[in-house]
Amino acid sequence: MRRKSELKKVSGALSMILILSFLMTDARVMAQSRGIFMPYSSVGFGLGTSNYYGDMAPYRRPIASTFTMMRWSVAGNYTRHFTPRLAARASFTYARIAGDDYVMNRGSKHQSNIFFARNLHFRNDLKEFSVQGIFKLTPDNRSYDRRPQFGAYLFAGIALTAHNPKALDSLDNGTWVKLQPLGTEGQGNAGYKDKYSLITFAIPVGVGVRYKINSRFDISAELGFRKTFTDYLDDVAGAYADPALFADSPVAAHFANRTQDRVAVRKGADRTEGLQKFVQANYVGTAPDADPYAVMLQNGFGNPGTDRGNSPSLKDNYLIGQIQIHYIIPAQIKCPPLR
Repeated sequence: MRRKSELKKVSGALSMILILSFLMTDARVMAQSRGIFMPYSSVGFGLGTSNYYGDMAPYRRPIASTFTMMRWSVAGNYTRHFTPRLAARASFTYARIAGDDYVMNRGSKHQSNIFFARNLHFRNDLKEFSVQGIFKLTPDNRSYDRRPQFGAYLFAGIALTAHNPKALDSLDNGTWVKLQPLGTEGQGNAGYKDKYSLITFAIPVGVGVRYKINSRFDISAELGFRKTFTDYLDDVAGAYADPALFADSPVAAHFANRTQDRVAVRKGADRTEGLQKFVQANYVGTAPDADPYAVMLQNGFGNPGTDRGNSPSLKDNYLIGQIQIHYIIPAQIKCPPLR
């Protein structure tokens, strides 16, 4: 009797499971037949470029700033598609940005400006975590496997970016030295600002286009601008500090003011000829054969309190361009048949 009772319970439970399965399948079919969108998810991986805009890559020279010091980026993301037009994604991006006064200004047209004479450079590896909303200009169809062949979309969100600017030390076998601990503009000393944070918020905004490879894979190309809230991605923002602050740290003194370096470190190029053009253009009456380094010292170039950064009211920003591959996660997991 007990066995029959247990068999009845099992058969009843199986019947309920079968009924619920039929109802769910019927509801899904009805939803699609009525044009109701079925949400789905995707994961993606991207490779591409990165570009920096700031004190060493000004907006007044957009083409040079975008392409002269282009570097790399990689990213991974998870996207949830809620409606035919709206989605949200969480993304992690690892990117390198770089800037160099010599590289940006070594042409004869720009050697006479103060940025060639400043002679600063940096690189910075960014680690960005972001959450973004996506608006699809081309809406999806009712299910993930019936999405349109081509699509375009806009995105915007908020990001948290960790960074750590470095510069090349020619005195120590080409070591890249972290700049923030050195306080190159006097940060951390009495009468100066605190040392800047190595974490900043950013606002990513951008546009992308997508192509459906098959029911499971998409490929996309997108361009995203990041508006940050720091002016120190390049370690440059304010004025030259009093060199007396670095009396106990020759390394900090060296990185704080590189105007007297004869060699542009990253390229190993002599700057003397370019600086001769600089002093002739900026200090009227200078003898043609005068030592440009001595002339700069005599005229106070790089003196404490004079501008080290060229845009104190503007923040540093960066641009990410990527090609991404997306895998569409199936809407349901099918159980293997019972044997």
